[in-house]
Amino acid sequence: MTQPIKIVGAGPAGLTAAISVARLGGDAVVYERRSDVGARFHGDFQGLENWTTDGDVLDELGSFGIESTFDYTPFRDCVLFTPDGKEFEIHSPQPLWYLVRRGAAPGTLDQSLKQQALAAGVEIKFGESIHNLPEGGIVARGPSRADAIAVGYTFETDMADGAYAAVSSDLAPGGYSYLMISNGLGTLASCMFSDFHNEKVYLERTVEFFRDKAALKWRNEARFGGFGNMELEPKLRQGQLLFVGEASGLQDFLFGFGMRYAMISGHHAGVAYMSNDLDQYSVLYKQRLQSLTKSGAVNRFMYNLVGNRGYGKLVKRIAKSDDPRNWAHRYYRSRWWTSLMFPLAHVTSRIQHRKDPAESCLDECDCTRCQCNRVSTRAKTADKSVSI
Repeated sequence: MTQPIKIVGAGPAGLTAAISVARLGGDAVVYERRSDVGARFHGDFQGLENWTTDGDVLDELGSFGIESTFDYTPFRDCVLFTPDGKEFEIHSPQPLWYLVRRGAAPGTLDQSLKQQALAAGVEIKFGESIHNLPEGGIVARGPSRADAIAVGYTFETDMADGAYAAVSSDLAPGGYSYLMISNGLGTLASCMFSDFHNEKVYLERTVEFFRDKAALKWRNEARFGGFGNMELEPKLRQGQLLFVGEASGLQDFLFGFGMRYAMISGHHAGVAYMSNDLDQYSVLYKQRLQSLTKSGAVNRFMYNLVGNRGYGKLVKRIAKSDDPRNWAHRYYRSRWWTSLMFPLAHVTSRIQHRKDPAESCLDECDCTRCQCNRVSTRAKTADKSVSI
C-alpha cells in the first residue's frame, strides 16, 4: 500500500494539489495549522484574473477537476482613474476577471475547495503543522516575505455593483488602489509595493479618493490586511519537496493576481507526484508559467520606472483599446523587447530580494519552512562533514 502524499497548507494551491492527486487515484493528507481554511482572510474580494490566456480561467480550472461551486461574479466593466483623478470607463466582451471572496464563510473560494477536496476523499488535518518532510511532499504554506501588501476594508453597502481602480503613487506606491462592489458587499484596498510603514496614510487617502470619485458609502466596515511574496526564480523543488503557490514565490509580478498561478502550480505538483517523476513539475512550470513570470518581472521593472506620468498614459492606452482583455493578454505576453529588458529586471529583482546566506536552506534540508538554517549553517561551516 502506497503512502499518502503529504501536503502542508490548505490554501488554493495546496487544496488544488490534493484534489489533483485524488482525481489521479492517489491518497492525499493536507496539514493546515489553522482551525479552518481561509482563516488568513476576512471575506474580502479578490480577482481571479482571466486575461493571461485566450481561454477562460474557469475552463482551465475545470480541466484540473476544480468545479466552480464558489460564489463568483464576472466583471467586464471597470472604471479606471489616472493619478490626476481623470476617469476612464473600459468594457470587455469577455470577463476581465471573476470576483471571488476569500475566507472561512460559506461561498468563498477557500470553503468551496475544502468541500471539493473532502468529497474527493482527501483528509484534512486542522490545527496541525509539519516542519519537516523527510519522505517528501508538497509545500503550500503561503508567502514567507512581504514583497507587496494590501490594506483595506470589507463592508456592507447599498451601492450598485461596480469595479473601480486607481493607479497613483499617492494612493499606493508602486501599486494600485481598488474598490469592488458585488451584491451588497464591498472591498476597498490599497495595494502597495513599497513604503509599507506609511500604510495608514495611503489607506486614508484611498478612502477619501473613492468617497470623492465613486461616492463611496459603507456600513459595518472592518479593517483587513495581507501580504504577498514573489520570486523571479521560484523555488520549485528541494530534494523530495515540491513548492507551490507563494511558498515557491509564484505570483503575478505586476499586480499580484496570484490565485490562478497558485492553483496551476498545485495541479502540476500533484500530477508530478502521481507520475513518480518530480522533474516533471519544473517542465510543466516552464511550459505554462515561466514566460509569464519573466514578462511580469519586466512589466514590474518598467512600472517602477515610469511613475505617475507613465501610469496615466497606461490607463489611457487601456481605455482606447477596443478589447481591454486582449490588450492585457498582449501586455502579459513576452514581446520582442522582453528578452532585452529581462537582464535589467533580473538584476533589480536580485538586489531587492538579496538574502542572508544564513537564511537559506541547505541543499539537503527537508524543512517546509526552514527552521534549521542558522544553526545548521554554522554547524556546516564548522564541520564540513556534518549533514542533516
